[in-house]
Amino acid sequence: MSKPGLLLYCQHSVGLGHLARSLTLAGALADRFAVVLLNGGRLPAGVAVPPGVELVNLPALGHDSAYELISHDAGVGVDEALARRSTMIIDALHRTAPRVVLIELWPFGRKKFAVELEPLVRAAAARPEAPVVLCSLRDILVNQRRDQARHDERAAERVNAWFDAVLVHADPAFASLDESFRPATPLAVPVLYTGFVAPGTPVRPAHPSRRVLVSTGGGMVGEPLGLTAAEAHVAVAARTGLRTTIVAGPFLPASARARLDALASVSPDLEVIPRVDDLCAEICDSVVSVSQCGYNTAMDLLRAGRPSVVVPFSDGKEDEQGRRAHRLADKGVLRVLDAPMLTAAALADAIVAAVDDRPPPHGLALDGAARTVEIIAHLAGLPAASA
Repeated sequence: MSKPGLLLYCQHSVGLGHLARSLTLAGALADRFAVVLLNGGRLPAGVAVPPGVELVNLPALGHDSAYELISHDAGVGVDEALARRSTMIIDALHRTAPRVVLIELWPFGRKKFAVELEPLVRAAAARPEAPVVLCSLRDILVNQRRDQARHDERAAERVNAWFDAVLVHADPAFASLDESFRPATPLAVPVLYTGFVAPGTPVRPAHPSRRVLVSTGGGMVGEPLGLTAAEAHVAVAARTGLRTTIVAGPFLPASARARLDALASVSPDLEVIPRVDDLCAEICDSVVSVSQCGYNTAMDLLRAGRPSVVVPFSDGKEDEQGRRAHRLADKGVLRVLDAPMLTAAALADAIVAAVDDRPPPHGLALDGAARTVEIIAHLAGLPAASA
């Protein structure tokens, strides 16, 4: 018997966290569903698509530094890209006839993409056998918009009109939706917590490499941290004997990558690499990790259990990384250096202080991928998985 279809929409606009989480979910869901993943952002070279998942790359859109919508294809403007994407999305809906439509973040975010997502949920509702429509959310939402109250109310209205449930990929002991989402109109659909979405337990070397690993996700907003870490590496080596390895990320601006490469070319204690296949494994093989604190990086830090310093991204309206970082710091599992305090000297001091840290057990549920499959299968009316 063929598997029922599941259409998963993901739009990553700055970093790669949304895509990474969606790929993890898609791989887990492929055990019970025929998964079609609609990817709306740039797909870096080397990204692995899980077995059993059909990837449909929409014309890539994202945000610039001013949070304006841009096309990543120089020959295609934003309006043309949106028109093409809308057609491809509706075609995918009707071609796959899914039992489930799973939309990442919207309508809690991605307001600029409502032009293609409202037609999707309307078309889904109009199908002869309407699919279950679900929203997939991370643990903490951005909560610093100028029109936050109106934004929350609009999101609640859309959820109540078109969605069957909201899945929050978090441990409710760590973060709950009502902390960052407060509409005047209550949600009329279930809000279901899955636990955090993270791969399995990694292998931890008994003797990790004598290095500090610096990572900034996709790298698009990683220039300040990467260059500061490069500036700090001489002091770090002198005080700890550790080399510094910087993972540039596929979207690091070319000018910043050139500066890092130039510094590494004249220092035996600095290495710059373009990307890694498994960040968690690389953290496990390091004495200290330095990073931002996006959702997926935080999961890698929790899984690795190595001493860590995080510099949460906080430009513009972004506050979710800082809130996540300080909650984890309160658990004693990492150190926080807030972005306004980032200097080479401050970063070196934080790394030196972290070397002897022994992060305690965090006690958070990291089995969110498996739990998500169970919840969605139940909502879709599938029989329980056999033991």
